[in-house]
Amino acid sequence: MQANGAGQDRDSELSCRNGAQNGESSSTGVAHSNGLQSVTNNGNTVSNNNNNGVSAQPASNNTNSTPDSNTGVKKKKRLSQSEEDVIRLIGQHLHDLGLNQTVDLLMQESGCRLEHPSATKFRNHVMEGEWDKAESDLNELKALMHSPSAIVRMKFLLLQQKYLEYLEDGKVLEALQVLRAELTPLKYNTERIHILSGYLMCSHAEDLRAKAEWEGKGTASRTKLLDKLQRQSSVKGGEREGVTCSKGPQAGVEPGPLRQQRLPYPLSHKAYLPPSVMLPPRRLQTLLKQAVELQRERCLYHNTKLDSGLDSVSLLLDHACSRKQFPCYTQQILTEHCNEVWFCKFSNNGTKLATGSKDTTVIVWHVDMETHQLKLVKTLEGHAYGVSYLAWSPDDVYLIACGPDDCSELWLWNVQTGELRTKMSQSHEDSLTSVAWNPDGKRFVTGGQRGQFYQCDLDGNLLDSWEGVRVQCLWCLSDGRTVLASDTHQRIRGYNFEDLTDRNILAQPSFTQRPANLSLDVLSPEETFTQLI
Repeated sequence: MQANGAGQDRDSELSCRNGAQNGESSSTGVAHSNGLQSVTNNGNTVSNNNNNGVSAQPASNNTNSTPDSNTGVKKKKRLSQSEEDVIRLIGQHLHDLGLNQTVDLLMQESGCRLEHPSATKFRNHVMEGEWDKAESDLNELKALMHSPSAIVRMKFLLLQQKYLEYLEDGKVLEALQVLRAELTPLKYNTERIHILSGYLMCSHAEDLRAKAEWEGKGTASRTKLLDKLQRQSSVKGGEREGVTCSKGPQAGVEPGPLRQQRLPYPLSHKAYLPPSVMLPPRRLQTLLKQAVELQRERCLYHNTKLDSGLDSVSLLLDHACSRKQFPCYTQQILTEHCNEVWFCKFSNNGTKLATGSKDTTVIVWHVDMETHQLKLVKTLEGHAYGVSYLAWSPDDVYLIACGPDDCSELWLWNVQTGELRTKMSQSHEDSLTSVAWNPDGKRFVTGGQRGQFYQCDLDGNLLDSWEGVRVQCLWCLSDGRTVLASDTHQRIRGYNFEDLTDRNILAQPSFTQRPANLSLDVLSPEETFTQLI
């Protein structure tokens, strides 16, 4: 299985091979992931740390022995690339569980190598906090990196950890020397260096850990550092060094229907080091999680409320939900509306339901979380054209109601008091049929198919506007600046209300009908941003 965009390019000198490679003679030791070595002598491999009494078998060119029925002589079966990959994935997982001797025997018998010896040395030096040696190891690994510039980013991460550990130990002068003489000359991420310099003012270790959002010196922070060193986000500029992350468009995402592009895990990671040198962290668990999530996505009756981690599912069977687990039986019939019901929307916390009708009313219902029965709470009246769209504010205090295509007004209600906060209309020629809340809960955007697109405050005051945007559906991203809008040109575009710029996110000639609200509402803002921008 290949996922998350992990690099699959294989270098024959770096993939799993037996002990004699990369200039190593048959009499030299081969380092394994757990730091154990096997010494090859006259073709017989013997473990230097064979405490369990199991003798190691000779490894020869990634082969397994199979008996020949004619001669009785065992022939060697050469391992395929996928078989080598599986062995390495299993070895990494066993190593994470602390089964180091098992890993050593597995690598010896299969003739594979879990990772490059220089990578093993680099990992050990990082975990031991030997930063000068780790930096020297990086220079050895430079020739194996995908990009020569990656070594600068990796050194930055190493030196950042070194700097923070000096500060935590109270070695301010040493930390200052790292900042001035090692970090600054890299000329990388100047903004982050300014933030790091501010940590010099921290009065105690607890203050430093809190401000840096850092676990402190030790195994936890160094393990997280290794994770960062082994992979980086595929979003341009998104190395996430410390707590800062610059933003930029994601390249390489093929357009397609939104529902088909939705993934429950990050789309891809671009490794600093190729996987033939050092595997991405917890790679087997990542693949298993992706497999389970993909099966859930394809499960017809899957109930997302039942989602959970790998620990609660069996990996021995394919995932399949019974029809009985899906809510497909009528629990209650609501008869309070006296005409067609055009729109329904649950509140963000799930305790209330708002229904809009052609009868010009909005009814707010209370949801009993135990019995799942609805009880009428309030009826909001006066929507002359009927109610065809509803949007809850992030805190569920306010509710905005929009009408059909010929409606130029929208209503902003205080749900708690039942009072109309504002009734907004910019022009009687407008068509305000869709609305979305900004994450701050103080602004909203609205628009329609006649070319209106507005950003307003809670009193209906116009803050910004775009001309000629025929809006069908809206969604505000969590960055507080970008709005996704589907339009009548079968596109989804991103609009930035801070610098008033816009750009195409998705253009689909196959969109012959209006993109449904469900496509944008089902995806979280972060998922939408990751997949489309």
